[in-house]
Formats: sequence, structure tokens, C-alpha cells
Amino acid sequence: MVIRLVSMGMLATLLSFLSSAPAQSKVIHQQKSLYQNIVVVEEDGRRCLTFSSTQGRRTQSCQYQKQGDSRLVFPYTRMSLSGLLINPDPEKILVVGLGGGSIPQVLSELYPGAQIDIVELDPAVAKVAYDYFHFKETDTMTVTIADARVFIKRAGIQGHHYDYILLDAFNGDYIPEHLMTQEFLEETRQILTDNGVLIANTFSRSQLYAHESVTYRKVFGPFLNFKNPEETGNRVIIAGKAELPNMQELKDQADRMAKRLAHYGVSIEKFPERMSSEADWDTSARVLTDQFSPVNLLRER
Repeated sequence: MVIRLVSMGMLATLLSFLSSAPAQSKVIHQQKSLYQNIVVVEEDGRRCLTFSSTQGRRTQSCQYQKQGDSRLVFPYTRMSLSGLLINPDPEKILVVGLGGGSIPQVLSELYPGAQIDIVELDPAVAKVAYDYFHFKETDTMTVTIADARVFIKRAGIQGHHYDYILLDAFNGDYIPEHLMTQEFLEETRQILTDNGVLIANTFSRSQLYAHESVTYRKVFGPFLNFKNPEETGNRVIIAGKAELPNMQELKDQADRMAKRLAHYGVSIEKFPERMSSEADWDTSARVLTDQFSPVNLLRER
């Protein structure tokens, strides 16, 4: 196992969550890291990585334990592959937030020749991914322990570019505030290739919805707003430098990829009809900046 140590720490750990852990799960591992309490649980054939936050225990990542079952468990993980409708052949991928490693593992299988860089703040999370979720680094997929803001700024200075950037960083309550600002998104846009795509996992049920939306539109212009009709509260922002494809182009690309992604439980042919570039938020909301990012005040309203 090779994990490179870079700068750690600006605000909080980069963990994503979706739902509360099952009440009667079997705990197979628990530890307190520098950033949070980590618990690995099993129930009903699934192994899950959970994090104890101020909102209770949150499930960050799950994996089916039956051999050969490669389906992605959560809707948001399946939604994260929606960027392939914009760039179906990425050669260099950046994933912010490792968790149990399900998403980068799928991307590695789909694109074995692509270089995949993963940034994770907490070294304990990376070790849990190795020890309990069958995640492995390869010659083309590596983990860097770092704060994503620092990693991306350095990548820009060094002239690195990515075709596919997935922002999947959470601290157990919400996205760390320094990864939501105009300045951060401008730095991220800088390292996108001309035909590159950025995918951001976020939520539609908070007072932050309008602030996030106007901030992304300020940096990227129109983007695709992809919401989950299963009422989990997830939404994915899909943005890039190039002009967005029209609905027919999205559908055509989805049809081409449907068979390939079905193995992972991803019904990508259904994705385009759930996407829109129309603003459904208060367009007068204030843009989030490094000087104005009151995530702790807005997220629970």
C-alpha cells in the first residue's frame, strides 16, 4: 500500500454521507481518528462505513459483500457517473473524497488505462478502505492524503489537468465550507481540460441550495442540475468549460453506455430526463466566497 502524505487539514474531513446506519448492524471495526469516529458495520449482506457526526451516525459508503456483486448501493454513487454523458472517455480523473472507494474502483474498471488521482484528508479512512472494502491502489490509481483545496491549488500551479473531476467531500454534516466557494471552484475549473466535466455531489434540501447554485453558475455558467426522484434529497451538479450537450445528445450517449453500466446497477438511460439547465432557485441569492461561506448557519434552516 502506497499513500503519499501531503498537507493535511483546513477544516474538516472529506466524508460523504447519505442516511443513518441500520439500528441493528453488527459492528466489525471502530476507531477514533484525528477527525472523526469511524465505524464499519454489516447488515443484510452489506458492509458500510459510517461516521458519527452532530446529526448522529451517518452512512458514508456501502458495499455488497456477495462475490461478484459490483452494484453501487446508493443512488448518489450511481448519479456520480452521470458525467460520462458529457465526457465518455476520460483519460485523467480526479476524485475528491475516498470513503470506501466504490466510485474510483468502478471508474478504474471502466477505464483501466485512465490515471485516477484520489484525494482524501483522513489517513484512517484510507486504511479502512484498504482493510475492509477491498480497495487497492494500482499503477494508475493512487491516493494522496491531503486537503483537497491544497491539492487542487498545487495541481493548477503545476499545470495538471483532468478530464473528469468528482467532488464528493463531506465532513459528516455537509460539504466543508472552503470547498464550496467561488475561489475554490475557479481553481478547480482551471485544472479542467477544455472538454472536461466536473461532477459535484450535493443536496437539494437546505437553505444552501440557492447559494450553491448561484456560485456554480457564476464560475461555470449554465450547468446540468440532476436530481434523484427517489426523494433522497441528492442532487448532482454537472458542469464544464464547453457548451452543454442538448437533450437528444444526452439520450444518445446514455443509450450507448447503458449496457456497459448495467453491471454496476446504473440505469444511465434514465438520467437525461432527470436533468435540467433551468434555474429552479432564487437567483438573487448571495454567491459563496472565501469571505462569505456561512455553511454552519444555513445548512439546517
